Amino acid sequence: MQATMMHMPMTVRMIMEHGAAVFPESRVGVFDGEQTHWSSYRDVADQAGRLAGALAALGIGRGDRVATFSWNNPAHMEAYLAIPSMGAIMHTVNIRLSVEQVAWVINHAENRVVILDASLLELFLPVVPLLKTVEHILLVDGDAAEVGGIPASNYAQALAAQDARFPWPELEETAAAAVCYTSGTTGNPKGVVYSHKTTFVHSLASRATDTFGINERDRILLLPPMFHANAWGLPYSGWLSGSDFILPGPHLQAAGIEAMIRAEKPTFTATVPTILADLLRASRDTGLQMDSFRMLVCGGAAVAPALIDAARERWGVPVLQGWGMTETSPLCHLSHPPREPGPDGETPWRAKSG
Repeated sequence: MQATMMHMPMTVRMIMEHGAAVFPESRVGVFDGEQTHWSSYRDVADQAGRLAGALAALGIGRGDRVATFSWNNPAHMEAYLAIPSMGAIMHTVNIRLSVEQVAWVINHAENRVVILDASLLELFLPVVPLLKTVEHILLVDGDAAEVGGIPASNYAQALAAQDARFPWPELEETAAAAVCYTSGTTGNPKGVVYSHKTTFVHSLASRATDTFGINERDRILLLPPMFHANAWGLPYSGWLSGSDFILPGPHLQAAGIEAMIRAEKPTFTATVPTILADLLRASRDTGLQMDSFRMLVCGGAAVAPALIDAARERWGVPVLQGWGMTETSPLCHLSHPPREPGPDGETPWRAKSG
């Protein structure tokens, strides 16, 4: 017997279309070092359609791999939506890898197009002579007819030539949506291929109240890099929920983060212990207040109990420690305290994973 309920493939296209249709006025903002520039979900989704058209004009189709080499910015968000939704496979290249490793992962993934942030051009140029499969580079916020001999074009101009109404294909939810390479290994980085379904299910999971509880009221300060482990899945879970995004671009130093917090009053972020320690120092030295946050997720290394206690005492904000890997999409375990944490309180529970 078959179920009588409707069936819908769990694809990135469904995430994109749901966010744009249900939350068209939710916003994506990027910080330029002084202020935040905003676009609506409606406009970002239109740009994603144009990006798909630009990639199709370059010969990209189902199963082709497209790389990004970029900071957390609107073009990267457009790539997150467009590339998997058109049936291609997004490869977010970790800009922190060595020249040889960057070339290796691009060649191994057989990327045909690279979406390159012009501010990272000098970092990328030594990679170019080692590339074997790249046919074209889309340069974000930069103009060049070629990059190291590879044909190139301006990202905005390429998109302006396309219609926002791209004919999105019907895709199987088991099809590959993205590939991320992990450097936490011996030898060369290893590729992890995410399906549309795993991406969708991970997005649903991080909206649950006993995980991150991502929702429409959130203003997400997206500090996890979009070039590593899908930014902890937050671009998709936030978009699915209609959250506002504050993208830092290259402004990841304490002063830039402090400026974004003061101006935009985010409610949620995920970060590493060193940045949390920097923010606590800023609170002591400059009076930074972070009481707009409902939760601070911290991972990537063990979070000291002193940091957890300081965040609670200074701002009244709970710290949730997380653990995961590229291979787990990446969310795996979160340190929510039990109903009755015991005589030592919540801190020992929040200071561990597993």
